[in-house]
Amino acid sequence: MRDYARPQTLDEAVGLMAQTPRRILAGGTDLYPTVGRRIDGDILDLTAIPALCGITHGDGLRIGACTTWTMIAEAALPPALCALQQAARQVGGRQVQNMGTIGGNLCNASPAADGVPPLLALDAVVELAGPLGLRRVPLTQLLIGPRQTLRASDEILTAVILPASALTGRSAFVKLGARAYLVISIAMAAARIQVENGRITGAALAVGACSGVAQRLPVAEAALIGAKPVDAPQLVTPHDLAGALSPIDDIRATALYRRTAAAELLRRAIAEAVA
Repeated sequence: MRDYARPQTLDEAVGLMAQTPRRILAGGTDLYPTVGRRIDGDILDLTAIPALCGITHGDGLRIGACTTWTMIAEAALPPALCALQQAARQVGGRQVQNMGTIGGNLCNASPAADGVPPLLALDAVVELAGPLGLRRVPLTQLLIGPRQTLRASDEILTAVILPASALTGRSAFVKLGARAYLVISIAMAAARIQVENGRITGAALAVGACSGVAQRLPVAEAALIGAKPVDAPQLVTPHDLAGALSPIDDIRATALYRRTAAAELLRRAIAEAVA
């Protein structure tokens, strides 16, 4: 590590990034395990910037990029964010949840990032700050591949924005791993369901760890509209997911197992969301 900076304001942080690209440090739970004993390059520590931390209500919901998973899990949030809070309680152990941040989870861009499917189901948009000002990018566009995002080298992810239209209904998150805790997902699913007059009027479904990036599932979503909640889980089939997912064989599972598991997890998430 050549230089370490811990600015007090976002403007100061953006100015430092404009001078020379730096590795960004928020919680450090992804950064430290990947660098070994030595961090190469300059570091920008965001943890002293108050504007980047916390959850605020307005026209929708704004979650600062340095908000920890523990803060999200313990916040008073509407039922539509139940899936995000369930995911927050399963990101590593308690120590990781106390330090790890929602912004770091997104910028790390792991295909198995637990926070991504719930945020996709909430139509999340990310806010990026750089020398040219602020810009907003839908989460569906931010993640472009394993460990790859659209964030420019001189930009800082400042917040996750959830539109007011996505704060309706109830959601659920289900994760499958080789053991119950402290595990990288084999597959995971999030579902947000809106019900009126005994029928499903809105559905947002997402699956993670089964493609290079987590995916929304518009075909499966459309199949649920108009259905009775009790019938909804059985309307999701592996065939509905086939075109959207591209799982791989690896040490944790085969592609076939992941595809089959994703359909089952999605059925369970839908059942919990409509219960």
